[in-house]
Amino acid sequence: MGHAIRLERAAAVPLAVVRRRAGLRELPRIVPEACGIVWGVVKAQRIEGAGRHVAVYWDDQINLEVGVELNAPLVEGDFGEVVASATPAGLVVTTTHLGPYNRLGEAHDALRAWLQANGHRPAGPVWEIYGHWRDEWNRDPSGITTEVFHLVAED
Repeated sequence: MGHAIRLERAAAVPLAVVRRRAGLRELPRIVPEACGIVWGVVKAQRIEGAGRHVAVYWDDQINLEVGVELNAPLVEGDFGEVVASATPAGLVVTTTHLGPYNRLGEAHDALRAWLQANGHRPAGPVWEIYGHWRDEWNRDPSGITTEVFHLVAED
């Protein structure tokens, strides 16, 4: 699958997240589990303005934050392990990945290749914003939509 690559400025998006560290093989279990924990708090606390699920990968050790977009920062409160965070802001290279989650690596590979081919350097964090689930994706995962972002170093 080809990926249309865009270079753009991204604003920070407020998030409610849980923090995890995972091995690559653990991600298919940890990301959905963490999304469920955060969504449970969002529902129980009746937090308005919750959006799509997000996973922010802070480093190559797979220290990550998993949660949901918010339309305003999470107010202080006792939400257990759910805390306020935000997506990184700045220059990003991004693409939309269509297809199952186990093929998201293709989008990340395309972004890394674009960075190298165009003389840009990664600045660290990468993140994925998952489209709202649709029932038809259970039958045909080729339509699953995920926005993938890599922060770009600004010299």
